[in-house]
Amino acid sequence: MSAVVLDAAAALAWCFADGPGATGDALLDRVARDGAVVPAVWHVELAKLLLAAERDARMTAAQVSSVVDSVGRLPISIEGVATPRHWNDALHLARQHGLAVHEACYLDLAMRRRLPLATPVVELQRAARDSGVDLIEL
Repeated sequence: MSAVVLDAAAALAWCFADGPGATGDALLDRVARDGAVVPAVWHVELAKLLLAAERDARMTAAQVSSVVDSVGRLPISIEGVATPRHWNDALHLARQHGLAVHEACYLDLAMRRRLPLATPVVELQRAARDSGVDLIEL
């Protein structure tokens, strides 16, 4: 198998008992084995989602710290700073598919690297299908 482009919402789903179940477990195993590639915005987005879960009392601060440590041990490669061309491509994809720009960054990365995209975000799944990107649905 190959690495995957992993969006932050897919990673966050691993943290909750009501998460993606067997599909999510298989994705976690795949990332541990084959790695993942993420855009530079990934860590900021994941931190935002974790803090929101803590503020909503879905996680404690200790659980958030544990998740950060666990995710930090996974073989996740961060794509370096995007070039102006990447920004333009992401903006184009966001306009074309009605996505937020950070969502379009995942789609752009998957398209450029020809890697499957793992996301639970319905709009991003639809855009991936429309763009011919292999999809790992959660």
